[in-house]
Amino acid sequence: MQNKVDLVNQVDDTAEQIFESIHTLMHQYRALQFAAIRADELGLTHMEGKVLGYFSRHPGASQSDLAQHSGRDKAQLTRLIARLKEAGLLQAHADARDRRTVRLTLTAEGEALHDTLRQQGRQLAAKAMGGIAAAQRRELLQLLQQVKCNLDQPD
Repeated sequence: MQNKVDLVNQVDDTAEQIFESIHTLMHQYRALQFAAIRADELGLTHMEGKVLGYFSRHPGASQSDLAQHSGRDKAQLTRLIARLKEAGLLQAHADARDRRTVRLTLTAEGEALHDTLRQQGRQLAAKAMGGIAAAQRRELLQLLQQVKCNLDQPD
């Protein structure tokens, strides 16, 4: 008699492979971004570039807003923000309604540097999407958005 394969106990690990691929892609993408920052001698770390991007997208946000968004330690962010302010890339203003809150915005130099970073990001994204048709890109984006929605649902 021949042993039958127990199909019930076989696990389809495609979902796990997808998330491992996403993880690997993000590490590769970030490594290439960081290499571009170093190659251009912009004098920024990868995290400093991310902070500039955050305040470019959220001008007037606070350090607490950044901490909540990034999940990073406030002490780490305090040092990072201090370096960006010393470099003349970020400026701080007291909140008009609550003087205890400090609002942060990019300086003109910070905006120019962020524009350079954004352009490098666009070039890298274009390279990554090479050979993928526009319809496939839209479908991939929709699928990833659906995955995010699934994860946002309570258990």
